[in-house]
Amino acid sequence: MSQQGGRPAGHSDDWWGQLYDDTTEDTGPTRTPESLDDRFASASGAVTAPPGAPGGLPAPRGGPRAAGPDATPRADGTGPASRDAGPVPSVRTPPPPTGPTTSATGAPAPTFTEPPPPPVPPPPAPPRPNPVTPTPLHHVGSGPPTYEPEPTALPPADPDDLGGLVADTVLDGAHYGACTLRAASVRGDSARYRGEPRRDALFTARFGTGDTALVLVAMATGARATAGAHRAAAEVCQWIGRAVGRSQARLAEDIRAGRRGDLKSGLHRLTDRSLGRLRASAAEQGLRPDEYAATLRCLLLPADPGCRTRVFFGVGAGGLFRLRDGAWQDIEPQAGEITGEPVLSFGSPPAETRAGDRLTMDLGIPTPPSPYEPAPEPPREPFRFRASVARPGDTLLMCTSGLAEPLRGEPELPAHLRERWSSPQPPGLAAFLADTQVRVKGYADDRTAAAVWEA
Repeated sequence: MSQQGGRPAGHSDDWWGQLYDDTTEDTGPTRTPESLDDRFASASGAVTAPPGAPGGLPAPRGGPRAAGPDATPRADGTGPASRDAGPVPSVRTPPPPTGPTTSATGAPAPTFTEPPPPPVPPPPAPPRPNPVTPTPLHHVGSGPPTYEPEPTALPPADPDDLGGLVADTVLDGAHYGACTLRAASVRGDSARYRGEPRRDALFTARFGTGDTALVLVAMATGARATAGAHRAAAEVCQWIGRAVGRSQARLAEDIRAGRRGDLKSGLHRLTDRSLGRLRASAAEQGLRPDEYAATLRCLLLPADPGCRTRVFFGVGAGGLFRLRDGAWQDIEPQAGEITGEPVLSFGSPPAETRAGDRLTMDLGIPTPPSPYEPAPEPPREPFRFRASVARPGDTLLMCTSGLAEPLRGEPELPAHLRERWSSPQPPGLAAFLADTQVRVKGYADDRTAAAVWEA
């Protein structure tokens, strides 16, 4: 149809009119009938194809015209170009069949459009390897101990004296100067089974700041089969801590200067005073001195990274060991060895005696008359002292009898600890606790240990 309302002309206009003329009857089935799938595919393609595309709807009227021979205007100004006839839509050609071309009856087989394949999922990520955690070693020796490996019974509590309760396990650590400290105190299997408190006490403290600071590790064991054993151990640790803290500046200076004789004499005096106060406390409670007594072992570590002098002192049984070059050394001062091992690379001042010890020492603490009557007796156990210079890679171990005795009595235990502690990297707190808890049949006392790794 033209824009002026004239009768449409041309083959394409006749096709358009015949298609939408109401008088035209249905042509009926064709010689080759279409299936329902063919009609759906044809209609779907006509709707979804862009206008003017093959098989799609015709372009809107007034749009661009198809170029061809009839598009050239006539001389009189009329011609196909003046008509508003859209392009002739083409019949959509069905896609080539993907299956059999004929059915069993001879008619063309219907064609099917296969759905797109499902997306291929990405390959699963490889599983992350789980870190191999070594199984903790619970015991060494001929067989497992009689008692359970974990705590069972708690000690009895007094509601009016809850400050006297003692935890089953204490764990601590630090890093100063060139050394790393690990310390632990664990209730023994026997005390866990009977519901008795831990008789061992552990005390760690830092006195001072900077390079002049001094780290003190003190451990004590109360007398066996006494009601206040845990109190006596804790009290003597506090007394020695207070005495060392008040003398920190002078002690740190003597350690850096290598004044071994001064250190031995001064620390001996501080130890005697602390044990004397403990005996005075027993008298105040109406107890015999042996009923309120404790052993005492201490370690002094300077925070100065340029000073590797390590000082041990104390009274009573226990152990002092050193792991050097893959071998354990028992360096516990013996009862008759009062002077201890000389400090390497340090000489003795001329004012000292031939034995290397000064007769007196001034730590700035006055010596008033004893306030206790009668005056405290000297310690029954000899004073033990040792000062030495650590080497890089050394591991120094100080412990109470609960660990020292199985270390000396069961060869598998020091061999196990040598394997565990030979690495340059110190163990963490949890690993150190597990190492100190390796049990040996026949040894069920409390265990308290402090180890120092030298960088």
